[in-house]
Amino acid sequence: MACIARARRVGLALAVLAVGAASGDELQDAVDRAAHAAMPRVIEWRRDLHAHPELGNREKRTAGIVAKQLRKLGLRVRTGVAHTGVVAVLRGKADRPVVALRADMDALPISEETGLPFASRVRTTYQGKEVGVMHACGHDAHTAILLGVATALASARDQLPGTVLFVFQPAEEGPPPGEQGGARLMLEEGAFDDPAPDAVFGLHVSAFQNSGEIGLVPGAAMASSDRLTVRVKGRGAHAGYPWRGIDPIPVASQILLALEALPARSVDTRVGSVVSFGMFHAGVRYNILPDEALLEGTIRALAPDVREQLHERIRRTAQGIAESAGATAEVLIDQGNSITWNDPDLVERIRPTLVRVAGHERVTEPLPWTGAEDFWRYQARVPGVFFFLGTNPPGVALGDAPPNHSSRFVVDEGALETGVRALAQLAVDTLSAPAR
Repeated sequence: MACIARARRVGLALAVLAVGAASGDELQDAVDRAAHAAMPRVIEWRRDLHAHPELGNREKRTAGIVAKQLRKLGLRVRTGVAHTGVVAVLRGKADRPVVALRADMDALPISEETGLPFASRVRTTYQGKEVGVMHACGHDAHTAILLGVATALASARDQLPGTVLFVFQPAEEGPPPGEQGGARLMLEEGAFDDPAPDAVFGLHVSAFQNSGEIGLVPGAAMASSDRLTVRVKGRGAHAGYPWRGIDPIPVASQILLALEALPARSVDTRVGSVVSFGMFHAGVRYNILPDEALLEGTIRALAPDVREQLHERIRRTAQGIAESAGATAEVLIDQGNSITWNDPDLVERIRPTLVRVAGHERVTEPLPWTGAEDFWRYQARVPGVFFFLGTNPPGVALGDAPPNHSSRFVVDEGALETGVRALAQLAVDTLSAPAR
């Protein structure tokens, strides 16, 4: 019965989303003009947020700015959702249909090296260490864009044949250890309950595309993401007499190299997958072999079966290598985000809107990202599409552009208007589409 109900909801939403010529040109033009007029504020908001980044579940200043602006627009605003999230409702001339638009607000523990006049100088404590904080993934742009969308749509509320739900989410990068947060907690605390949306849209700025391009991927758009921990236990000894112990460092090194090679030889290489390690901890002194070594990394996959196969092969490989050396390996896989899946039919239904905004030649179908997103949780509730907005600065070759999560990641602000118009027009076309 649950599957039947889900199918009916999807069918209803796809009927509502029959986007096309029935959308009112007058309303589209009015929203475009309002979006253009809002751009100085959008850039101002983006620069302010960029200079004052906050980590997940700590976005108090950011949430305050968002809530203040939304209240000025006359929206019904709820704060404190999932710690610092903000949910706002813009009612047009009808209660339904309802379209949800989502932006994330959190930054990363990275010290900025862009040299921008509004670069972050914020420092804080993260997992017991003092770190810099930077919007190295572009969530400042996402938040500013969605504030611009709210501004544009609020100016035309009397013409909107439905309701828009704005979701400003904390902790997309993950909540701090021991805390809950992100999209899961937003939904648990009722972000989609009043009103319940028929569809949801979101975007992500991308250094992998030229400024102003829109990347629209049907099917798997972003990978699943699982945290991998491998604890190798040996037997400590003096470094001058390694045969008297079992050195876990070379064992862990062999495991690391073997696991990172798995996607190339042990699963279907036609499906994107990655195993990468970001941390390797072992020992306290140069001449002491430690008792254990610790590896921490991530598993990414663009298909559920490949994800499961990698989990099985990682356990078998790590434990086999450790056993061959007389050591042991404990493997812990903490399942995180699932695949961000764009319904192919829905992608084609919204393509005309995005082509109208960006131009036919600037709506592309890039390769899926092996980065991950918790937007998939919203898509598990209602049909949705997550697309990419190119923000690579003009004159910078794509291969030379510092990527998202880099300390030198830069957003070309000239692309922000395309993002505002894209989300705003998706809302207009969704609400204006005839039911079928």
